[in-house]
Amino acid sequence: MVRNAKIEDYEEVEKIMQQVQGLHVGWRPDIYKPVTPVLSKKEFEELQKEEAIVVEEREDKVCAVLVFVERIYQSPTHVKRKVLFVDTMAVEEKYRGKGIGTGMFEYLKKVAKERQCDGIELQVNARNTAAKKMYEKCGFTEKSINMELI
Repeated sequence: MVRNAKIEDYEEVEKIMQQVQGLHVGWRPDIYKPVTPVLSKKEFEELQKEEAIVVEEREDKVCAVLVFVERIYQSPTHVKRKVLFVDTMAVEEKYRGKGIGTGMFEYLKKVAKERQCDGIELQVNARNTAAKKMYEKCGFTEKSINMELI
């Protein structure tokens, strides 16, 4: 069941955030570093008050987290757009591949419609092929590609 996060969820959410941070550190230790906490309790409480953090619960346990923010894009060369930007999408390791992420995006689509958003956007680490595949399965397509020169 996808629901807004509660204060009591913090410890389980942070555990999931640590798992995902570990993946990022493993893929790109030149960019990411191990940190504790990944999401401070204060940040969690602010997101929770704004209803910008949702969790999936299975077997009375938080097994996934999704953090999003509303963004308005507008410039002289771009059409004004209001989007929900996914800051974090993370599923606990043992629950990955079980349709939980798909369910969370179905929930987020409803939120986007309620808020009259033009779309949902996110970024994905180029090395996170499993997540990219799941996002594509949910209907996401490439909008742009970030490149770097080191």
